[in-house]
Amino acid sequence: MKFIIQRDYLVQSVQDVMKAVSSRTTVPILTGIKIVAHTEGVTLTGSDSDISIESFIPAEENEKEIVEIHQTGSVVLQAKFFSEIVKKLPKEIVEIEVGNHYSTVIRSGKAEFNLNGQDAEEYPHLPQIEEENIYKMPTDLIKAMIRQTVFAVSTSETRPILTGVNWKLENGELVCIATDSHRLALRKAPIHSHQNGSYNVVIPGKSLSELSKILDDTNEPVEIVFTESQVLFKAKNLLFFSRLLDGNYPDTSRLIPADSKTNLTLNSKDFLQAIDRASLLAKEARNNVVKLSTLTNSMIEISSNSPEIGKVSEEIQAEEVEGEELKISFSAKYVMDALKALEGTEINVNFTGAMRPFVIRTTTDDSMLQLILPVRTY
Repeated sequence: MKFIIQRDYLVQSVQDVMKAVSSRTTVPILTGIKIVAHTEGVTLTGSDSDISIESFIPAEENEKEIVEIHQTGSVVLQAKFFSEIVKKLPKEIVEIEVGNHYSTVIRSGKAEFNLNGQDAEEYPHLPQIEEENIYKMPTDLIKAMIRQTVFAVSTSETRPILTGVNWKLENGELVCIATDSHRLALRKAPIHSHQNGSYNVVIPGKSLSELSKILDDTNEPVEIVFTESQVLFKAKNLLFFSRLLDGNYPDTSRLIPADSKTNLTLNSKDFLQAIDRASLLAKEARNNVVKLSTLTNSMIEISSNSPEIGKVSEEIQAEEVEGEELKISFSAKYVMDALKALEGTEINVNFTGAMRPFVIRTTTDDSMLQLILPVRTY
């Protein structure tokens, strides 16, 4: 195998596939990156058996030559060393040549590296996915949906299914739900497909976080294909496979209250900053608890009290306060995460009592909501 390639394309491609390479793997060859040179260009693959990423660098794009293939072939190179070498090469042009026993030479300018490679035939094959039901969504919408839900997945392995985000597709709509049983994030959006299939799958939160980092901020469509055990995201020159989590996701629809007893309309930024300040003294205390109380004249009070450290209280003007008086305690971190995920300057917070979950939505958009369980303070 021998090819000459533009360094910046190679660096980008290596960075993308590295997101799937794990140093802690039971299959030693998966600590490497598989490189295949063929007549159309060069394909790089990284995998940790949960996530697999394939990045294609075309021989030319927009009439500009990117790769010059002298001899087709393939090799697996140690990801850790190869990625560091590629980043630090001195010139814009890189030559990669594989000789006997997969011994690989990487040249750029006056620098020359020799790396021991491995046989690419031993690298596990990527899942073969039948592309019957293809769904399409703009890249920036997928990234937004991941950002607005993935933070709420559970980090505890006691209930593995909760470490993923539930993607439900039905009647041309995708609903994404994440919960760690203390809070829940929900976002829905239309999804385009020629078929009327429905899916209910759970994608690991870690996979979605990595996918989001790789996707560009464009409105180019991404194709999504589901199978029994895998999901495939196809973007331009990029394939991203993730395994799905086994098991049934809990039915969360009954958690979301249909009615409310106290409703606040607030400026999101003011609310977030007041909670942030109140949490300064709550961090040391048990799980960062902040208290909200309704006052007269549409005022609310945000406070926290740590007997060892001190206390803080702040009043903020709500745009509207309706319904019963309320005192409620909650995790500052959970509410701050929720507020950062919602896009909008004005929010509605709906409470159904001091011990029931409350819901935060933006006033303008009903496609997303954040639900949080209060904290008991005795």
